Amino acid sequence: MADGTALVGDIVSFDDIGVKFRMGDGSYSDRFAWTKFSQDGLKTLANNPKIKLLVEPFIEKPPSERPQKPPVEIKKDEDMKRLAMPLGQSLLGALFSSSVGLFALVLVYAANLYAGFEIAVVRARPKGLVMGVAAVLPILGPIIFLLMPVQMEAIPVEASTEADPATFALPGQPTTLGEMQVTAGAFHPPADSPAAGQIFQRGQFTFNRRFFETKFSGYFGVVRHGADKDMVLFVKTGGGKYQVERITRITASDVHLEVTLGEVRQEVMVPFADIQEIQLKPKGA
Repeated sequence: MADGTALVGDIVSFDDIGVKFRMGDGSYSDRFAWTKFSQDGLKTLANNPKIKLLVEPFIEKPPSERPQKPPVEIKKDEDMKRLAMPLGQSLLGALFSSSVGLFALVLVYAANLYAGFEIAVVRARPKGLVMGVAAVLPILGPIIFLLMPVQMEAIPVEASTEADPATFALPGQPTTLGEMQVTAGAFHPPADSPAAGQIFQRGQFTFNRRFFETKFSGYFGVVRHGADKDMVLFVKTGGGKYQVERITRITASDVHLEVTLGEVRQEVMVPFADIQEIQLKPKGA
């Protein structure tokens, strides 16, 4: 044993922790841990093939029997192969040199063309022109058209179906005193002055895109100027009466209005066929 005592007996059982003996007088000893045996005792126990694998980890090997570590080989600088430094290049060069970069550039270019299309719709510009400039001048081209004001369509007054009523002179009367106004399907006195407001009713006027662009062109901008600044526009439909702040968009069949409902502004779509009356009144009237 490690403490110098000797133990004589037969092995009864053993495990990872230790071994148990039957003594010469027939009694059984406690389980002795492997660490309590001396090196000679462990070597004696290792002669038993059944115990050898459990005992060997506790047997100390002399330095000559231990595996030697390979010597450390120190290489000189001239023997070492250095990694080549990557070539310096710009951001665009790095994008074009990889498949991921090319895919990202294609996505940006497609988004640039789509932005040109949407800006052409919002700013009432030719779609082919805006998208063509966006294709030749990416990103910067759409920004230029986005900063430009909305393009209004020039409409000749004589071509409008809502042009000023025709006039004629009564026989034997001075032309300036006998002028009377005639509209299709109705006879009306001269229209009210802008200061007193105007009322446009269905049947007397045809509500369409040309009518709004001719009569209320000042309401297409974000800020109104001139005489329209002090006027309030009302549109009466079958569903109610709207106070119009701005005309946001207009098509061949309907008009989109920015209206005030209580204290909230929102955009509503009103079909031309649903409009019954339009009123243009001074503020406070």
